[in-house]
Amino acid sequence: MPQTTQFQGARLIPNLVYHDADEAIIWLDRAFGFTVLLRVEGEGGRIDHAQLVRDEMMIMLSSVRDDEYWRHFENPKAKGISTQGAYIIVNDVAGAYERALAAGAQVVVELQSQDYGGEGFTVRDPEGHIWSFGDYDPWV
Repeated sequence: MPQTTQFQGARLIPNLVYHDADEAIIWLDRAFGFTVLLRVEGEGGRIDHAQLVRDEMMIMLSSVRDDEYWRHFENPKAKGISTQGAYIIVNDVAGAYERALAAGAQVVVELQSQDYGGEGFTVRDPEGHIWSFGDYDPWV
């Protein structure tokens, strides 16, 4: 497998759907430190597209709606499970854990040492998306 020698921004960007995208944007900033890079509003103030960034990471999100693309997605809140999650590499795992808890994240896996090295934890956001944080960096 070829080795990556340069990194110029995220080449894989999670794309999430939220029932209350406005509140999700506020919460993702408070809990995880994501800030708005781009926000596109549609009919009635609905979030048609938003790009949030933190360091060299980006996520995209929008409001739940029924169109040719989004009808293939379901918000985890609907069934109480998520089919994928994001892993965020952080230097201060304990600080990230405390910040997430202070914002009301639901703990899925408590902060703990990992068998593969480092520390990590997993939380669920208010609409059910799964977020894992740790200091294990597979790039190093």
